[in-house]
Amino acid sequence: MRRGQGSADTSYAGRMIVRAALLGLAGGQAVKDAVTSAPGIGDIVTRFAAGESDDDALRATSDLQDEGFDVTLDYLGEDTLDRVQAEQTAGAYVRILSRLADAGLAPRTEVSVKLSAVGQALPGEGAELATDNALAICEAAKDAGTTVTLDMEDHTTTDLTLASLAALRKDFPDTGAVLQSYLHRTEADCRDLAASGSRIRLCKGAYREPESVAFQSRADIDRSYVRCMKVLLAGEGYPMFATHDDRLISIAEALTRRYGRGPDTYEFQMLYGVRRDEQRRLLGAGEAIRVYVPYGTEWYGYLVRRMAERPANLSLGLRAILDRQ
Repeated sequence: MRRGQGSADTSYAGRMIVRAALLGLAGGQAVKDAVTSAPGIGDIVTRFAAGESDDDALRATSDLQDEGFDVTLDYLGEDTLDRVQAEQTAGAYVRILSRLADAGLAPRTEVSVKLSAVGQALPGEGAELATDNALAICEAAKDAGTTVTLDMEDHTTTDLTLASLAALRKDFPDTGAVLQSYLHRTEADCRDLAASGSRIRLCKGAYREPESVAFQSRADIDRSYVRCMKVLLAGEGYPMFATHDDRLISIAEALTRRYGRGPDTYEFQMLYGVRRDEQRRLLGAGEAIRVYVPYGTEWYGYLVRRMAERPANLSLGLRAILDRQ
């Protein structure tokens, strides 16, 4: 064993325990009620989300664009089991796209859509309803002069999401998709989707997944991420590297040079409120970088997954609450 390896393995195992515990809380109503009523919770939410209203989203978008960043907006919500709510969510996207166009912000701001938020999880008609709602959002995005990216959720929805992507791309070929390197299948999915015009956001993944479908160790997930980067860069599509990992960012910078990629043929993506200094460093180095900006009232599940991805964020959140006591 290399010197220090034991402590590093123990530290990683501890982080994984915290991550699993946090992800387990994402669906717990009692914990959700306690968290959402905690003093100071607004400080945490605004650390990782733009706010709850369209005006909040537009303000954050304008500020980021003034700094030189591109933006993707995510109207928060998922696992909708009510048709009316699904249609209201789709309507919220149509509305914000119209307002982005009116404000002159649309060309550098796309939207990210979770299909479970627009009906995918409904029994029976869910997949068809989600695709129909996504079509309406894609039409509004086209009218505004921008694009849509379909977020990926847990592994049980991957095939449904990719089927919706194929349907949407018949009329809106620039519709993007997300692939998650922790899934065993993702390298093959990258090969299938690395065609000309294809926009693919590559991330590690933020859901709790079983060993049968997903890599469990950080090293395996990172190695998969690098393999997927190489596949996407060798293809003719437009890769979008979503990571805050210094090592993966450095590898991506080296690989883009190796594959002869110009700065207009790929981009980096990072989350709102996370590693702002690194976002500015990449921008200053001439890289295209897009900031993922969530907004809306349904922030709880998103916030828990951000804590789980990077447990250091948990200490930031707890400190914000304690400082308000």
